[in-house]
Amino acid sequence: MKRGALLAVLPLVFGTAALLTQSSQSAQSSQSGQSAQSAQFTDPTGHTKPYGTAISEGHTKPYGTAGSGGPGGSGGPVGTAQVESKGMPSNSDGDLWPSCWAGNDKLYAANGDGKGFSTDGDFADIAVSEINGVPGNLSGATISKGDQVGSVWSGAGYNRKPTGMVCVGDTLYLAVQDLALDFNDVPAATILKSTDHGKTWTWDKTKPMFSEHVFTTIWFADFGKGGALAPDGYVYAYGLDGNWRDSFDDTVADPQSVFLARVPKNKVQDRGAWKFYTGVGWSSKIADRKPALTDTRRLYAQTYGTNASNLSVISQGGVTYLAKQKRYVYTSWTEYTFEFYESPTPWGPWKHFMSKDFGGYPWSTSKYGGYGVTIPSKFVQPDGNTMYIQANVCPCGGGGIGTSVYNFNLRKLVITPSTNAPATNLPGPDNLAAPAAGAVAISKSTNSGSLALMNDGAKTGSESDFDDEVKGASWWGYEWPARHKVNNVEFTSGAVSADGGYFTGRPRVQVKQDGAWVEVGSQTVSPAYPGDASAGANATYTITFPVQETDGVRVIGLPGGTRSYTTVSELAVRYVSQLADGGFEGTGGGKPAWLFEGAAANGVDRGLGFAHSGANNGWIRCTCTGFSDLYQTVPVTPGATYTFGSWINASANLPADQGRFGVRAGTTDLASTTFGAGTSYVHHEVTVKVPANTHEVTVYAGFNAPNLDTWIQVDDFTVS
Repeated sequence: MKRGALLAVLPLVFGTAALLTQSSQSAQSSQSGQSAQSAQFTDPTGHTKPYGTAISEGHTKPYGTAGSGGPGGSGGPVGTAQVESKGMPSNSDGDLWPSCWAGNDKLYAANGDGKGFSTDGDFADIAVSEINGVPGNLSGATISKGDQVGSVWSGAGYNRKPTGMVCVGDTLYLAVQDLALDFNDVPAATILKSTDHGKTWTWDKTKPMFSEHVFTTIWFADFGKGGALAPDGYVYAYGLDGNWRDSFDDTVADPQSVFLARVPKNKVQDRGAWKFYTGVGWSSKIADRKPALTDTRRLYAQTYGTNASNLSVISQGGVTYLAKQKRYVYTSWTEYTFEFYESPTPWGPWKHFMSKDFGGYPWSTSKYGGYGVTIPSKFVQPDGNTMYIQANVCPCGGGGIGTSVYNFNLRKLVITPSTNAPATNLPGPDNLAAPAAGAVAISKSTNSGSLALMNDGAKTGSESDFDDEVKGASWWGYEWPARHKVNNVEFTSGAVSADGGYFTGRPRVQVKQDGAWVEVGSQTVSPAYPGDASAGANATYTITFPVQETDGVRVIGLPGGTRSYTTVSELAVRYVSQLADGGFEGTGGGKPAWLFEGAAANGVDRGLGFAHSGANNGWIRCTCTGFSDLYQTVPVTPGATYTFGSWINASANLPADQGRFGVRAGTTDLASTTFGAGTSYVHHEVTVKVPANTHEVTVYAGFNAPNLDTWIQVDDFTVS
């Protein structure tokens, strides 16, 4: 059951290599009575964002449709996105504000429940305004309102709400719905037309165009000034069934799918000319429609206070075509988040690329969410990356910020396209989280609304993700528009108390691969993370792992305390010259740090008492011939000198000088040392100067097998 205030409208080699296998107490080990067989395991898949994924249906290109991606063909997907935590108010009154940019260069917008841009006028349930100026300096006038703008079809318990507006040249079309007075039921909708820039409107006054809760929340694809960027002769309209957002009292089903229709530009009010997207084409029968986008996520499943919970994410918003990016962006929202999706075509496939989380109530004047989220094409800047979101907040919603945002309210959004180029960064001390590297800080949410302290170089501050949610995951990290090589994350906590500020258990590193968050294998944390409040305030923990080429990295875990949150004061990300999991103590579900080549069996002794230090060690064993080794590729700097070390124990059957520990570049040995049978661990060490133009070397340990039962145990590899 949802709970909370009823809101008026507020509602994430060298040769052929096998992956290193693992052995346990019950499996074969380095000193078991029989030789184990060589084996492989594959990299686990299926790691996804903790809140699930958006699902799009019907990816087949519909027949007789617009070219992919609109004018100019398909472009690149979104790389990073940043949206401000607060907006710029204007001298206006009302909410919702769907808009369109007419051929006369004016912006027209319709509001619900307010006076519009003529704030000295009378209140109306619906009003249309003409808007002039630029973000931060807007002015306008209300030009029509009330009964001039639509009918109420469903009786006394409903009023009019604007949901979408589109300009075809200088002709304006406005979608208006009947919304129940408790905001939880939308049974009917129709579309109005104006040929005099919004002063007067015409519509069929005998019946609504859409009824019975089907396609009754309507908005349109925004193709810029007068619709000039439209790829064909159609107006594209998106619709929801049931309600305009999560139905708090479940009077009707919560919308989880967005449907799509199109109609010739000169027949927008002719219901018989409308055709609906079926997944493979278009049908005049509305019953044949299939979703263009379905997203079944639920956010804020449980809250500590009385705030609304278990919110669906599909809501009345807008779709704007970004010509420079050749992408369509759908802006949706929940009570506490803005949700962003992108697609190369009007029908999909749609991909969720950002959730901006403002947290539960109370909000502040420096951080607040909103509803009815749209991107007016008039305010998309020439670079194609910078634009402005319109979203507002009802003063009755409970956000605690008064009436300052119950108006046409803009905030900056910057979207940077991704690049598929391979990572080119070299190992070094640089912090890849620096803004100069293009890094965009991310988190589940932020209590203050700003993540600037995460990469300001200071370890004395504190930001939390306390947001009133009883949440199962908390994360802090970065995304880049281009791929980077990373293998080291330095996490510094913020303030800690009984309420929270720490991870329960051990924080883990995940990286983005093809848009999904995947846990990294062979992670080690230094010092050991205690998993409770004793982790301490402003304490630094370094997490190392095998090299990952990625466009995103984050530290994630279960938040602790009585209020389920974590804190951060600094988060650095680096690509450095280091060995990963040198002691075989690493955790994580991804690929291991150590690879294997040869005919022998191999694995990790876990807690069997064979380690040089810690609980675990690596091993190789066989009754065979040929050379077998464990190896790992290490990033290095050309011309630099490194010393590599390892502790190795060998069985009695290993002949003298048939074991080898060393470092190679490609297939060329740079330095190595040999060993034979031993009775305990012996330390081996080699020093190498890296050749010019060499950025990776391979450290290895193995032996030439004498066709007798022979094994080695290896542990505590180091590089300095």
